Amino acid sequence: MHTGSADTEGQDEISPELAAALEPLRSDPAHAAILCDLDGTLAPIADRPEAAAVPDATREVLRALARRYALVAIVTGRRAAQAREMVGLDDLTYSGNHGFEVLPPGAGDPVPDPALNGHTEDVSRFVAGLDRAELERIGFRIEDKGAIFALHWRQAGNQGEAEARASEIESDAEWNGLVPRFGRKVLEIRPDVSIDKGIAVQSLLHDDRLSAALYGGDDRTDADAFRALHGLRDAGRLTAAVAVAVASEEAPPEVLTEADHLVEGTEGYLQVLQHLAS
Repeated sequence: MHTGSADTEGQDEISPELAAALEPLRSDPAHAAILCDLDGTLAPIADRPEAAAVPDATREVLRALARRYALVAIVTGRRAAQAREMVGLDDLTYSGNHGFEVLPPGAGDPVPDPALNGHTEDVSRFVAGLDRAELERIGFRIEDKGAIFALHWRQAGNQGEAEARASEIESDAEWNGLVPRFGRKVLEIRPDVSIDKGIAVQSLLHDDRLSAALYGGDDRTDADAFRALHGLRDAGRLTAAVAVAVASEEAPPEVLTEADHLVEGTEGYLQVLQHLAS
């Protein structure tokens, strides 16, 4: 549960409570990790995912953080290579497809999680059975992310119709043994393997040298990461864990209630990163 209200838009500094929570990271960056969601956290949400962009100021502070902190990683629903292209920095770690693949700094190709063995085509076979013409008529855009498929309806003319059809597809996917997850005007369908952003966070923080970590996110999948971060703290693996939710009109309740602190929009989260870099 968050312990303070969101920093207000236009504020030049983060709240004193959040600054105090970040001090263990800031004072010992050689043993600290900064983990960030991408869309809605670093990059403002766009009508079309391919139109989203990381602002120059955010890219530059990430570059500075990568030089100073033990680990700076992007944990995203996008494919890892696509995320790296979007951020424009090779010296970060990219955990793509909610942890289904990891692209280490400077690596040419992402490394898939071994849990995917034998399940890479599960979702594609299900999506192939959907009525593409009907989905296009409603206004869905289908995104092929390899082992995961995403159905976006942000541009649908009738949002109610799109949401109702997405709920039907969610039920069908579950019936077929898959794992559907709703996000901000998107339904992602995943194979039934034990991977999510929480497990991705646990994997990224496996290094015993790391004693403090921040995770920032804005959507339902980021609540898994918040819970994992708190679990590592409660187990004594981390001495400091800070979960920051990026608040917006579309932010789901669970990501707000699972967070320790709230900031307002991507600009508010940029202030968090700038504080850590200062």
